[in-house]
Amino acid sequence: MKRVSVVGTVGSGKTTFARALARRLDVPFIELDALHWGPDWAEASEAEMRDRVSQVIAADSWVIDGNYWRKIGGMVWERADTVVWLDPPWRTTFLRVLARTVRRALRRTELFNGNRETFQEAFLSPKSILLFSIRTGRHRRRIGEERLARPEFRRLAVLRLRSPAEAEHWLASVPAASGPERVTDAS
Repeated sequence: MKRVSVVGTVGSGKTTFARALARRLDVPFIELDALHWGPDWAEASEAEMRDRVSQVIAADSWVIDGNYWRKIGGMVWERADTVVWLDPPWRTTFLRVLARTVRRALRRTELFNGNRETFQEAFLSPKSILLFSIRTGRHRRRIGEERLARPEFRRLAVLRLRSPAEAEHWLASVPAASGPERVTDAS
């Protein structure tokens, strides 16, 4: 595992899991949300996103968190050697998104490029992350399975983790990268 794509629906735990995996492997962590969202929630264009992603996937090793299939297609998977698909039940993901959104709005947590979630955006906007979770929840498994079945991606090692406990257990089984041996002077 040198180039790992961590995917899943909103609330599946991608960012937390990918950060921890990158630490264990001692490789860079890249969050696609940070590449996509500019100040004031300005979205990167398809061309901007493809350019940004092509720069980061050129590296020898990384863990990338996110999907953005509509803008970048299979760019990340074309370069990846492993896909970790976090696929917990929809109820789990929705409750996580709800709790996370409320917590971030209350605390005014800065996400990326100065952006913050608000109650108004979360509950009253057509661009609500909660509505996104509801809309995408039904089709996510079928779409993921279809993408992974494509001939160009059959070479990938794929781990489909269906619960937070399964994800934690697998992550704990990944050997931590070791640095160079330490040489001490015994004299």
